Amino acid sequence: MAKVSIVQRNLKRQNLFKKNEKKREELKSIRNDKTKTLEERFEAQISLSNLPRNSSKTRIRNRCLLSGRGRGVYNKFKLSRIWFRKLASECKLPGVKKSSWS
Repeated sequence: MAKVSIVQRNLKRQNLFKKNEKKREELKSIRNDKTKTLEERFEAQISLSNLPRNSSKTRIRNRCLLSGRGRGVYNKFKLSRIWFRKLASECKLPGVKKSSWS
C-alpha cells in the first residue's frame, strides 16, 4: 500500500488539473498562434507560467485504485499488475481470461 499522503497529493493534482484545464488550453492556443502579436503571445506565456505547477497534466501519476501503487499500472483497468493478476485469477474481471498455448 502506498502512503495515504502520496495518494492524496495525486488526487489534489487531479482536481487542480480539472479546475485549470480550459484556462491552460486557451493560453496555450494563444501562445502558439502565429497571427497574434508578440506581446499578446508573451502575455499568454507569462499567465501560463503563473498557473500552479500541479495543475499540469504531466504532474499526475497513474495509480492503482486498490493499492495506490504507482508503478506497473494498466490504464484500461486502473489496477496494478499485482492486483490485476489476483482479480483475474479469481475471475472478478469481466472479459479477462488466462491465455493458454496448448
